[in-house]
Amino acid sequence: MTGVKARYAQAMEALYVACMAISGASLLAITLTIPYGVFMRYVVNAPASWPEPASVLLMIVFSFLGGAAVFRANVHIAVRMLLDSVSERVRRLLGYAVDLAMALTALFMVGYGFELVRATWHQVISEFPLLSAGLTYTPVPLAGFLTLLFIVERVWVGEPPPTSVMYRDQAEALE
Repeated sequence: MTGVKARYAQAMEALYVACMAISGASLLAITLTIPYGVFMRYVVNAPASWPEPASVLLMIVFSFLGGAAVFRANVHIAVRMLLDSVSERVRRLLGYAVDLAMALTALFMVGYGFELVRATWHQVISEFPLLSAGLTYTPVPLAGFLTLLFIVERVWVGEPPPTSVMYRDQAEALE
């Protein structure tokens, strides 16, 4: 692998780890926020107004950045039966079709996501008056951009190497 391709693959590995870390932190925050809201509502009888909208905002971050990471790891929902029933050549063509469809989807997310952010930038969320509504939608174009970078990696560099962080949680062979 050339120097430029190797550096690009390293950058994609770092972006993948960042996506996973941010998604994991968002999921952790959601699992702490929801019980707090339930406790305040039913035990203390003083419901807090922020846990539910905060969880929705964190779910947006979790879903979109986690989705980009899932695409890179190639563990997104796939129709295995179809892929297993066709020849290697057709399977490769279907892979290119998936990459093209994902690239178009990612471009849509970048373009229209940016417009959504721009259109809602000066609006506020009632539970968080200091937070711009547009800022809460930034994971949409950001995830589209990251997905495009991961598509470029797959097409230009190839699949991540077996040493990638993605493969560290594979099941060990039993003796």
